[in-house]
Amino acid sequence: MHKEGERLIPINIVDEMKSSYIDYSMSVIVSRALPDVRDGLKPVHRRVLYGMYGLGVFSNRKYLKSARIVGDVLGKYHPHGDSSVYDAMVRMAQPWSLRYPQVDGQGNFGSMDGDPPAAMRYTEARLKKISDEILSDLDKETVDFQNNFDDSLTEPKVLPTKIPNLLVNGTSGIAVGMATNMAPHNLSEAVDAICAYIDNREITIDELMKHIIAPDFPTGGIIYGYEGVRDAFHTGRGRIVLRAKVSFEEIGNRNAIIVTEIPYQVNKAEMIARTAELVKDEKIPGIYEIRDESDRNGLRVVYELKNDAIPNVVLNLLYKYTALQTSFSVNNIALVHGRPEQLNLKDIIHHFVDHRHEVIVRRTEYELKKAKERAHILEGFMKVIGSQESLDKAIAIIRHSANPQEAKEGLIAEFELSEIQAQAILDLRLARLTGMELDKIRAEYEEIMALIKDLEDILSNEPRRYQIIKDELLEVKEKYGDERRSEIDYSGGEMSIEDLIPDEKVVLTISHAGYIKRTPLSEYKVQSRGGVGNKAATTRDADFLEYIVSATNHQYMMFFTEKGKCFWLRVFEIPEGSKTAKGRAVQNLINIEPDDKIRAYIRTNDLKDVDYVNSMYVVMVTKNGIIKKTSLEQYSRPRVNGINAIEIREDDQLLEAKLTTGTSEIMIATKGGKCIRFPEEKVRAVGRSSIGVRGVDLSDGDEVIGMIVVNDIENETVLVVSEKGYGKRTAVEDYRITNRGGKGVITLNITDKTGNLIAIQSVTDEDGLMIINKSGVAIRMGMDDLRVMGRNTQGVRMINLKNNDEIAAVAKVMMDKEVEEETEETVENNDEETQNQAPLESQEDTLNKNEEE
Repeated sequence: MHKEGERLIPINIVDEMKSSYIDYSMSVIVSRALPDVRDGLKPVHRRVLYGMYGLGVFSNRKYLKSARIVGDVLGKYHPHGDSSVYDAMVRMAQPWSLRYPQVDGQGNFGSMDGDPPAAMRYTEARLKKISDEILSDLDKETVDFQNNFDDSLTEPKVLPTKIPNLLVNGTSGIAVGMATNMAPHNLSEAVDAICAYIDNREITIDELMKHIIAPDFPTGGIIYGYEGVRDAFHTGRGRIVLRAKVSFEEIGNRNAIIVTEIPYQVNKAEMIARTAELVKDEKIPGIYEIRDESDRNGLRVVYELKNDAIPNVVLNLLYKYTALQTSFSVNNIALVHGRPEQLNLKDIIHHFVDHRHEVIVRRTEYELKKAKERAHILEGFMKVIGSQESLDKAIAIIRHSANPQEAKEGLIAEFELSEIQAQAILDLRLARLTGMELDKIRAEYEEIMALIKDLEDILSNEPRRYQIIKDELLEVKEKYGDERRSEIDYSGGEMSIEDLIPDEKVVLTISHAGYIKRTPLSEYKVQSRGGVGNKAATTRDADFLEYIVSATNHQYMMFFTEKGKCFWLRVFEIPEGSKTAKGRAVQNLINIEPDDKIRAYIRTNDLKDVDYVNSMYVVMVTKNGIIKKTSLEQYSRPRVNGINAIEIREDDQLLEAKLTTGTSEIMIATKGGKCIRFPEEKVRAVGRSSIGVRGVDLSDGDEVIGMIVVNDIENETVLVVSEKGYGKRTAVEDYRITNRGGKGVITLNITDKTGNLIAIQSVTDEDGLMIINKSGVAIRMGMDDLRVMGRNTQGVRMINLKNNDEIAAVAKVMMDKEVEEETEETVENNDEETQNQAPLESQEDTLNKNEEE
């Protein structure tokens, strides 16, 4: 039964649900989950800042208990749970959550491991210096205020911020039917972009991106690839891939992956626990131990690897399965005039500039109003106390009045004052009536009149207002701008990284044990032959530099392994090292199998140059005499795990790979002292996976030791060296041209005295030679010392070997004439032994530019 006088209105429940739910969702969208495009704040953050402003806890005052701040915000502006306010305030104080934190917290405010902050009764807080800029001019009627929840107070609808907060701190929120996820950016870059927009409203997003390059996350990390960034800036949506910042180290005798920065919003402890699980389930093999060595100096997570693990392979698995690589999906949705909109980079900047412009107009109007009010009062003063006579008159009026009201009316009538002016006269202290004070009043009046003129000029002069916006922004940049933390790895995506790396000359060195590095050519000084050399690469025991070649950053380095696989690195991807650095193990740079070994290195020009790759060939030879020729074009699409270059049969291995022009001549030498010469045309080019054809017919127990490619028959000569130090140079013509697959002709009479043949090189008088002994001594000699002789001879002793030492390898070195002239340095030394046997260390230093044919 319903009571008398009540009216019941029947409502369809579906309609009621619809309208109520829409009301609810609009309320969530507008007053909870989405930021305002102007100040980049959601209501709770705005209320925290305004509450702290009200309590006066500025950056130069003492800290106040968090509970006190939270209580104030709750009681005055934000009628929700206390945790909602405290959690918001805590996040505003965390340097790993906000790129530019707004609250300065004292006490435990949580950690990157997801530890909770201490309860609010234990912690204290105050505003950060940068928040003063967000709240500045709030008292000058620059923004609209609204009633709070119980209409007892007012609160600002938006803050008059000088900081482009939405851009620099980003935000994320889930509303009803929509969400937002905005990335943080670097303040200095953002200011530059905004200034560029103010200077040119027609500026394109691509031009803005020259200033604001990419998001900049508080936790650093590496933005992998640029496509997502471009999408986000152009459309307001995009997926940005973030990677941890990683380096390799050797700890004891193990390789280790060291992480010093992790992606934004990743919980470090959870990431480590999850990785440990994957290791236990054998999803990620190769990890021996994981340690978190982070301390107050910074983050450091160590993944120690098992001895047979390849760091690069493990790292790729970590990227694939763990939070070392995550993605940040940008979705720029913010409230524009109270309605949610998706915004691109230029929209965000445009709305911020409009907001700043409005704030400056309103601030100027407020200051003008105040200045005019003051001027009005000063005019009254000057009327009344401007001369002795009028002052006496005024005093008489006041003294003879029965009450203040009568005195006020008397003054108004006598001096034609306004109510306000008369009241101000009555409020004057007697001290203000002295002559000195009168001069002060006149000076103040002049100052105020100048100020009024200036403020009126600002209001009537739009370009000047925009100049003020720029000046204030540049001041903010000066005070709070910093370096960007997130690096960008353009090679991860489509953008060409070559644009960012100068194509300068470098020297690549690879040691016998496979340590590789690149060094700027300028680091090398040249010595004359016979110099002692100064200390160069610190290599490991019995290691020596085997392959030295000059290159430029944009060229490619190809690696061929004995199992017939081919890998690539761009020259600029090879780690840079000083002349004395050991370099990095090649296995750590490419995903080579543990039991495979690199046999040949080829430096090629840009593989993206179609004419070049179609005119060059790779010729390979195996230990068992198989030869194979493939167009370089087949190798122009690098893959991370390498590709098959040649199919290797049982008990055979790839020995050598060379770059040819299609018209070169090939010479293959065997251990038993035989050598065959035939034109490259005799080998037809085949596909990558083929097995090749017979290059030389080997007798029992013989095997191939090397191959050379001859392009200039006139000037090049053939050098062969045997294990026990015998060698000789012979003209190419002495070896007659035969068909491929023959037995070849004798190149060196092999005897017990000479030992087996160990190396074949094509040399000219200009070349230098590096002979490396098994005992680790490296001897350098010039080819002009060695005369050209007949083919079927025993050759001459090239170096003296002591106590059964043998030659391990022979490398060719070419000098760069230009550099030689610039830094001619001669080391006088008459000791015969030293002249011939420069110690191992000198070897890298004594060369400058070496070309591999």
